[in-house]
Amino acid sequence: MGIIGDGLERADREAFTRPIPKSAGAQMRYLVKQLKGTRAAAELLGVSQRTVERYVKDQIRRPRADLAQRMADAVRARWQPQVRRRRQQQAASTGGITVETRARFGYTAPIGTTDDGRFRRLTVHLPPAYAQRLFDARDSGASDQQMRGIIADGFKEIYFQDGGARALGLSDVALTDIDYLDLDY
Repeated sequence: MGIIGDGLERADREAFTRPIPKSAGAQMRYLVKQLKGTRAAAELLGVSQRTVERYVKDQIRRPRADLAQRMADAVRARWQPQVRRRRQQQAASTGGITVETRARFGYTAPIGTTDDGRFRRLTVHLPPAYAQRLFDARDSGASDQQMRGIIADGFKEIYFQDGGARALGLSDVALTDIDYLDLDY
């Protein structure tokens, strides 16, 4: 995933009402239940089916560091899907999405204006339509560059053009060199 996909994932995690399971056995049991079998869990994690069975029975308690990370990531990706879905629907229908970033913004503008990109630190609340576009793009497997374009369109409309009140000749905004990006909805 890219910067924006990771930001959406972090925003999803903020909606969790319960923490993910802590122990390796509990994480493995959750994965086996979600994936409907030990074979699928073994294929996902890159271990043998017997190893998964031993974790489920708590015969192995401490996984290797790389396996522990893969297990935690797999559990986190599947944890509380209804909570995630409800929060995303709220953002896409009424709430919108808040983007806080420090990045280089460049734009195409009429002759006589400066179009040199420069770093800006912005916190902008984008309307629900942009949240829906971001979720649809992520679900369809869009690249990070395409999702940057969606956020840049939102910044163009909300921040630079102020909803049509200024900078009407501004035709294109580019979001590059992202220092950091945080999303909240």
